[in-house]
Amino acid sequence: MSNSKADNIFSFPNQKTLEPLRLPRLVGHRGARSYAPENTLVSIHTAADMGAEWVELDVKLTKDGEPIIFHDDNVDRVSGASGAVADMVWKELKELDVGTHFSDSFVDERIPHLEQALDVILERGLGLNLEIKPCAGREKETAEVALDLLTSCWPEDMPAPLISSFQAVSLETALIMAPGYPRGYLISKDEPQTMENWQDKAKHLEVSTLNFDINFLKENSDILQDFLNTDFRLMCFTVNDREIAEQLFDIGVVSIFSDMPDLLD
Repeated sequence: MSNSKADNIFSFPNQKTLEPLRLPRLVGHRGARSYAPENTLVSIHTAADMGAEWVELDVKLTKDGEPIIFHDDNVDRVSGASGAVADMVWKELKELDVGTHFSDSFVDERIPHLEQALDVILERGLGLNLEIKPCAGREKETAEVALDLLTSCWPEDMPAPLISSFQAVSLETALIMAPGYPRGYLISKDEPQTMENWQDKAKHLEVSTLNFDINFLKENSDILQDFLNTDFRLMCFTVNDREIAEQLFDIGVVSIFSDMPDLLD
């Protein structure tokens, strides 16, 4: 979706009139990942306390189909347990301690359910970029479950969340289920499928933003200029250096994702 269109107010059948997409300069990545365990309720609160206007969170499904805020395909990196999220039910996942690995100050911090995270986001008046982060083979299902819950509880008087994903199927599902919610197409060299025909995919999915990896800037890839030549709003992840952030803004990037919500203070 071009910038000119994004500056207008949209109207979709059977949906409320939406405010135009207004992006902050900085989005707290997984909450405030540098200061609190990622994708947790305390991380959301920390980002809000530090002045973040928006946070980015990852959603995936448990074995029994519950939407949880979690990034990895397995629990090993952030807990004392091991196992694939797709093989674990919500009852066992919610018992895991995902705070101790970060610091003793966060002992017994738990994986939140999407509903719990939304309660905190709405309580703190935050904007949201929800990344659909499906386990393999659950691209459509994850988007369906997450959007069913999100659209049922997101207030009509708040700007709609930005729905993003590396997975075209997930974004296509979002387009069908919640056409009034803006979409962001994630693109990275670490996800080679996102590089293939990315312009055609972005247009087909009617996205508002291209969310690209900072490595495109660091490696001075020619594709960065291709991004800049489009009408999509550009967002860059993950930026934890203020000078690089300013360089990105200078060349036309609208927003950055940062582990440090205070980066631009």
